[in-house]
Amino acid sequence: MEVRGKQALRRARARGGSETESETSKVRFDIDIVMARVREAVQPYPKAALFELAEEGFSSVFEQLVACIISIRTLDEVTVTTARRLFEIARTPAEVIKLEVAEIDRLIRDCTFHEPKARTIRDIAITAAEQHDGVLPCDVEVLLGLRGVGPKCANLALGIACGQARIAVDIHVHRVTNRWGCVQTPTPEQTMVALESVLPKRYWVEINRLLVPFGKHICTGKLPHCSTCPVLEMCRQVGVQRHS
Repeated sequence: MEVRGKQALRRARARGGSETESETSKVRFDIDIVMARVREAVQPYPKAALFELAEEGFSSVFEQLVACIISIRTLDEVTVTTARRLFEIARTPAEVIKLEVAEIDRLIRDCTFHEPKARTIRDIAITAAEQHDGVLPCDVEVLLGLRGVGPKCANLALGIACGQARIAVDIHVHRVTNRWGCVQTPTPEQTMVALESVLPKRYWVEINRLLVPFGKHICTGKLPHCSTCPVLEMCRQVGVQRHS
């Protein structure tokens, strides 16, 4: 995965981005160096929600899917506490089915859109129990066929719970990789497809684990902290007008 200075900066200008660093100050983008530096840079910050939950033992496909549904439009810190509260009562499809939608809604009330999410979670539990003997398989077609499950949640669950090489792109992964100049895409869905062509498979799962905290705390949306960024010399800063 290489991005050369002149080519990337031409792309940035074509997209209306600003050349916040001189062309000669940028060096070849080396994904191995970038990932190593980002890995070190995010150590002081909280982990991405689903990875933190997996480390706590909530690592089944069902638990990861449920946590991902809870996480939609919800802060990571809220996702973690909300998922823990639900899993204290029900962790498996069989246990979730025993709860009424209203009870699930009460347990996940802190996340956004909690009422429709409660219905979705119970529907997934019913499907898992009736069609898969209570254990969701490591099968992308099965997961995408579940109500309310899109590519990001399916890929996160398969990557974390099943060890499959799959890229899950949220707003942070989308913003950072476009800002780096690695891809040129308008939506997270298109970023996922583009990254599959340029990102080494060994980083497909880890890129979400790293770029969520990196995007939240360093390469932020409105005012990225470029002056202290560990990969500034390689980042093309596409679209960056102001930074700290």
